[in-house]
Amino acid sequence: MSAPTQSVGRSGAVMAAGTLVSRVAGLARTSLLASVIGLSGLTADAFTAANTLPNQFYLLLAGGAVQAVLVPQIVRARRRPDGEDFVNRVVTVSIAFFGIATVLLTALAPLIVRIFYSPEDTQAVRLAVVFAVICMPQLFFYGMYTVLGQVLAADGRFAAFTWAPALANLVAVAGLLWFRAASLPLAAAPRDWSAEMVGILAGTATLSIVIQLAALLPALRRMGFTYRWLWGVRGQGFGEMASVAKWTVGSIAVQQLGFVVTSRVLTRAGALGAGSGEGVGTLTTLTNAQFIVYLPHGLVTVSLITALYTRLSEAAADGDHAAVLRYHDQGMRMPSVILVPGVAFLVAFAPLVASTLFFTNTVEQTAQVALVLYGIVWLVIPMGWGFLNDRVLYAQTQTYLTFRIQCVVTSTAALVALLAATLDPRATAFTVGLGQALAYLVGSSIGFVVLRRQHGPLGLRSIASTYLRLALPAAVVAVVLAFAVRLLLPGLGADRGLSALLQGAVVLGVAGVVQLAVTWSGAHLLGVREVGDLVGPVGRRVRALRGR
Repeated sequence: MSAPTQSVGRSGAVMAAGTLVSRVAGLARTSLLASVIGLSGLTADAFTAANTLPNQFYLLLAGGAVQAVLVPQIVRARRRPDGEDFVNRVVTVSIAFFGIATVLLTALAPLIVRIFYSPEDTQAVRLAVVFAVICMPQLFFYGMYTVLGQVLAADGRFAAFTWAPALANLVAVAGLLWFRAASLPLAAAPRDWSAEMVGILAGTATLSIVIQLAALLPALRRMGFTYRWLWGVRGQGFGEMASVAKWTVGSIAVQQLGFVVTSRVLTRAGALGAGSGEGVGTLTTLTNAQFIVYLPHGLVTVSLITALYTRLSEAAADGDHAAVLRYHDQGMRMPSVILVPGVAFLVAFAPLVASTLFFTNTVEQTAQVALVLYGIVWLVIPMGWGFLNDRVLYAQTQTYLTFRIQCVVTSTAALVALLAATLDPRATAFTVGLGQALAYLVGSSIGFVVLRRQHGPLGLRSIASTYLRLALPAAVVAVVLAFAVRLLLPGLGADRGLSALLQGAVVLGVAGVVQLAVTWSGAHLLGVREVGDLVGPVGRRVRALRGR
């Protein structure tokens, strides 16, 4: 298994394309799901809490450890003659581990649900338990998808790993369309959910994750990897892996404790709002706002930094500090060209973004999403910084440092969430989102200090200058465009249904293209060379096509 040579830009473009398709399908899934279960209320929170559990427990048990450990270890194993056997042992151990964990956690679902979901309505709790029993098997398929995906990534192959979620989202969309085509009641109260409704919604959600794993198998065969059941961990380097992984598991455990706090604070706010008849942001509202802000993060930051990760691991294995710094600088600069204008755009157009994506819901419900979006959107950039810092530390097998940083991040977010619980329920979700943005800023700042001590100056002043020269034109253009849209189309976003989707998509699409074009032009004039690095290859390709 020899890794194919592929540029970071090309690898990032492959992943960005897959992520874009996945996110577009994910937007359709999120919008349809909101129409089926609502944007807030007991039913919405019941399914959100239950369907989140498999992913949360996957992260708690091994998710971060798998991503932190496997690529560096497989990169090192490739240099040994028994590298293929090592990978087979990893897959065998993973099958056994995730299989046993899935069976146990599915059996314990009735108890686990009550930790994360705590309304007084017994019908809502019962519905959440049924959802959780059907959804919990996703844990096994999440785990194996990530393990096999890291096998592909360590070999420099990213396409299948990033395109498989797009297929999963399409399956989930098909399930939601089936639900609507069956003329089943929408946004029904917990007591009104039938076995057919539960089976279609939760069953297709789990099926989508099964399909996501199956989509990797052809790519593994093309790579030349043939799995053999091979047991045995002694003397195979698993001790070193476990030593590295334990800190990552600890990081995820701390993160999940923070999620318990957030979940209980927001479900309590939702219950108070339901009792008083007021519209408030709930756990589902925060989840939908997170989905919006994770779009640029996943599309840009994760794609580019994942493409860098294999090279970072090789540089760290060789002790090449100069290369580590070079890749860190790339990871800081490359995403900024899109992320900085993206944040400005989301702030300026938050109400229209929410009303367009959730076109089947009421204006009042989408206004709650927009309110939370105003608070949480600020995490996009520091979350990317933290993601990059973590990958450098993972490549250096210093996961004990990521654990310490995560403790600070989670503590900060949890403290703000507890403060939010003392506020008016209408302000709770917004404050929780703002607290998460603050937590990522604190965590990334600590990461910079750690890396500077290890490698020397990171060039943060020059990087900050780049961000400021992007932010100035981006903010001005976004505000002017938002004002112009409001002035010329004062009723935009008030309509509901398909017309709201079409009108909003056209306006947002045109405004987004204009904002990027003007922002990049202004930033280029201000000397931001990264704009030329991004746009230059596209211009050369266009000129080459014209010359044919």
